[in-house]
Amino acid sequence: MQVIIIEDEKPSARRLQRMLSNLDIEAEVMLHSVQESIDWFQKNTHPDLIFLDIQLSDGLSFEIFESIDIQSAVIFTTAYDEYALQAFKLNSIDYLLKPIDDDDLAKAVSKFKERFPKQKAVTLDFNDIKNLLVNPIDREYKKRFSVKVGQHLKLINVDEIECVYSENKGTYLYTSEGRNYLLDTTLEQLENELEPQTFFRINRKFFVNINAIKDMVSYTNSRLQIKLNTYNEDNVIVARERVKDFKEWLE
Repeated sequence: MQVIIIEDEKPSARRLQRMLSNLDIEAEVMLHSVQESIDWFQKNTHPDLIFLDIQLSDGLSFEIFESIDIQSAVIFTTAYDEYALQAFKLNSIDYLLKPIDDDDLAKAVSKFKERFPKQKAVTLDFNDIKNLLVNPIDREYKKRFSVKVGQHLKLINVDEIECVYSENKGTYLYTSEGRNYLLDTTLEQLENELEPQTFFRINRKFFVNINAIKDMVSYTNSRLQIKLNTYNEDNVIVARERVKDFKEWLE
């Protein structure tokens, strides 16, 4: 089985290579950028399996598939547990959230071996996969949260929420009434629970509600600063690598 790793962080690539070696899988080729990957695929036979980081140093890895007709199975690796990544499983694709866990890696490899017998090439429609980032599969999303206030439970409808954020290892929602409430969950779990047309994860610590956005201002390093209706902190910043997706989400 031929396996390659596409990952812009070389220490992460080497770590994944060692982990695969422990599973008796040798990933002899490691690529680190969109352009390097395109050049490699133009000159070499496509592998059976690609471990693919979504965000590379010179762009999103989807740009590779816009230039090259890839015929390989893919296991995505990412620092973001995007809601659409869950839908990739419908296309016989798995994903691993960094830092990659040994058991998760072993399960992903087993899934590949079960679904794609040896020597069988897999053709993937990456345009459909890209569309999943914008148009996730239909499903039921949370309509309200129950939060503890003293000895009482309070129900908060999602349309009352301006943002959800993490701070000091806790997850909080902030309402249009200017109140913060502690949630018994994580931002990662909320990826699959918040309606994606309404809520967007602008960075590792923040979701914002599109209906609560009052203003958007250019910020340093090609980022955007978001002004919400009542939440008046200055730390609502769209990460640079998320700005393009954020602008598409707004439309």
